[in-house]
Amino acid sequence: MANYPTPHIACTPDDFAKTVLMPGDPLRAKFIAETFLTDPVLVNNVRGIQGYTGTCDGVRVSVMASGMGMPSIGIYSYELYNFFGVENIIRIGSAGAYSPDVHVRDVVIAQGACYDSNYAKQFNLPGTFSAISDYTLLSTAVESAKELGLKYHVGNLVSSDRFYGDPEAFTDAEQPLNAWGKMGVLCVEMEAAALFMNAARAGKRALAICTISDHLITGENLPAEARQNSFTEMMQLALAVAKKMDQ
Repeated sequence: MANYPTPHIACTPDDFAKTVLMPGDPLRAKFIAETFLTDPVLVNNVRGIQGYTGTCDGVRVSVMASGMGMPSIGIYSYELYNFFGVENIIRIGSAGAYSPDVHVRDVVIAQGACYDSNYAKQFNLPGTFSAISDYTLLSTAVESAKELGLKYHVGNLVSSDRFYGDPEAFTDAEQPLNAWGKMGVLCVEMEAAALFMNAARAGKRALAICTISDHLITGENLPAEARQNSFTEMMQLALAVAKKMDQ
């Protein structure tokens, strides 16, 4: 008996390409599909989580939203990997910078994802799991970023369960930021670690590419509309990786 449609994705494996680009925002998924894909078809809209499949320079590519946070991307990536035959998921999202060397609108290619989540506990591991990206996707992204002439950084990010922290939880309000920054972590977001863990368990590939939307040191930030529609360099980079993975 087929395991599809699932409670969250109402289509069949044939509706998805082998590589799925996964922004958090459904409207960003729609923007990518309508801007970069030829003849995009809406293949999923359960709970408003829009998924599209089309072609980019003749290569079949899908793009589907993940929602916000590790539990949400955990659901969608699990189903795509395990029930719909997807081999590669590339998260494309926004992040807040911790490093003074990383600036608003810069692209960060995640080599690994630290986390403050209990997501890894489900795997009953006898130690601490290192959530890392797939090397093939990572090296392809770096190669493509160079070809596109992008300003990019490669390194660790941290996936957090919290967007808003309790300012009274620490005597020094900047303590969490300083702690991660001192360990060379470039930025913070909310999804990559769960994606990397699901990929590892399923024997599939995952990568996260983020655009810096705000800076937690300088206070610089971008408005919501810019986050939704203007991160085109990150989108073009992810599409370049998807096309090379089809070769």
